Amino acid sequence: MPKKSFHRTDRVSAQLRRELGTIVHAIVREHGLPSVSVSDVEVTRDMAHAKVFFTALQGERAKEALKGLKELAPEIRHELSRAVKMRHTPELHFQYDDSVDRGERIDHLLRDLDLDA
Repeated sequence: MPKKSFHRTDRVSAQLRRELGTIVHAIVREHGLPSVSVSDVEVTRDMAHAKVFFTALQGERAKEALKGLKELAPEIRHELSRAVKMRHTPELHFQYDDSVDRGERIDHLLRDLDLDA
């Protein structure tokens, strides 16, 4: 059986995704922002930056959610630093994950093709 390699950045990304999911959910509700879910986190090799991908329950309000998350990034980072034991908490960069929207669009196109045939 081949040995699997688990990089530290992968483990840290997974832990940050779990913690940020809880933290972002609470802060979004507290500040009245559109409901979002953290879908993925990518951490740089030096652990200085983390790209946080999120999906919005209401896709049309994604820009509003992104603006709010960017404004609240320092508060979210502070909460994250209290939740995880790291020497330095990475700077958070939020980015909307449009993969769900693209998947739905492809699904609709395929259904339209199916009806035409």
